[in-house]
Amino acid sequence: MAYQVIIPAAGQGKRMGAGKNKLLLELNEVPVFIHTLRVFEEDESCDGIILAIAPQDEDSFKELLSAYGIRKVTALVYGGKERQHSVYNGLEATTTEGVVLVHDGARPFIDISLIHQLVTEASEHGAAIVAVPVKDTIKRVQQNEVVETVDRSSLWAIQTPQAFRMSILKKAHQYALETNFLGTDEASLVERLPFPVKIVEGSYDNIKLTTKEDLYFAEAILKKQGERER
Repeated sequence: MAYQVIIPAAGQGKRMGAGKNKLLLELNEVPVFIHTLRVFEEDESCDGIILAIAPQDEDSFKELLSAYGIRKVTALVYGGKERQHSVYNGLEATTTEGVVLVHDGARPFIDISLIHQLVTEASEHGAAIVAVPVKDTIKRVQQNEVVETVDRSSLWAIQTPQAFRMSILKKAHQYALETNFLGTDEASLVERLPFPVKIVEGSYDNIKLTTKEDLYFAEAILKKQGERER
């Protein structure tokens, strides 16, 4: 089932402390965002990648896309002040009326089979997101003091991709714009319509690279993947 994917890649990753866009950092001598794009490049069901980038990174991205043979990028758009604005700009460049995915450029370990499951759910139900059950004990804290221990049985940690029928995601973004709402992910916008969002259980390997410490975990995941392929 065909889909297109929007990848916001305009953030500077200040928590990474790299002094540049963290997606340009390398894992096994390959830029992070190339690892991510290769998943979609190799998926026959993906018929378009829209990258939302910062203007100052445009030349670097173009050079790397060419160097690594990434051909499915159908549009480069400029990102906005917030991630939500970047995705909105990406929506304007999509050419599908079917399913569209939004995926973090800093999550290079997404699996194609999981993508297909997500697209199927979104096509059938309208909205679906990847998540994993919370493993840690969660406590609600105020002024450095525990208020309560939260029942984690119904808590899930949300990842990307997030998949939606195009009409639903556009409606959600338009409503957020009209009501001046800034969400933390696309699902939070869709929930406000309101519209139900399905959960597809993902993998704990599908980490987002946010801090320098995450790079160590990423190297370990790459090593594990290499051992599986032998």
